[in-house]
Amino acid sequence: MKLEEITDSFRIRFKFENELNDEGYQIIAGIDEVGRGCVAGPVVACSCILPANFSVSETYDSKRFNKKQRFLLEEEIKKASCLFAFGEASVTEIDRINIYQSARLAMKRSVMNLLQMPDALLIDAMDVDLNLKQLKIIHGDQLSNSIAAASILAKCHRDRIMIKMAEKYPEYGFERNVGYLTSEAKKALLEYGITPIHRKTFAPISKLI
Repeated sequence: MKLEEITDSFRIRFKFENELNDEGYQIIAGIDEVGRGCVAGPVVACSCILPANFSVSETYDSKRFNKKQRFLLEEEIKKASCLFAFGEASVTEIDRINIYQSARLAMKRSVMNLLQMPDALLIDAMDVDLNLKQLKIIHGDQLSNSIAAASILAKCHRDRIMIKMAEKYPEYGFERNVGYLTSEAKKALLEYGITPIHRKTFAPISKLI
């Protein structure tokens, strides 16, 4: 994609933020979660409030970047004076209340952890149990810069959690698969069994119990 195309697309991806501004909402947080499809580790969410002069035009769907590119983008987003906070739901909570409700809980916690409470939320295809104006946007991390920034920050944050878990459970390759059920992860599960950070209610894991 050419530079001018990236720049034009970047401007378009402020559409929802601008519409909320026009309605009188001033503090708008984009929210996204990561880790719903994993079989190990927490689900993590990030709420991110972008400054008016935010200009990191490469901010886009986090899944389109490799790990190195995401960490570089994370640095740029943080340098841009964004206000952000994380929320997590643990493996225990995931097994108790299911992954969907755990993702919603992590999102709510990320909002509550912000130093400044937003008056409107842009959320990637979900809603949050808070009495705030909310827009649920399908493919939000591709259509809203606020959600895209939250997505990148959330993924980098969770990657670090799983890299740390790899030190405790080195056989499972968490530093590479970050809790997804790769062939490496399947082999380790069959050879070593499950760990306390595996989600016992997820079908591949429950069959091993």
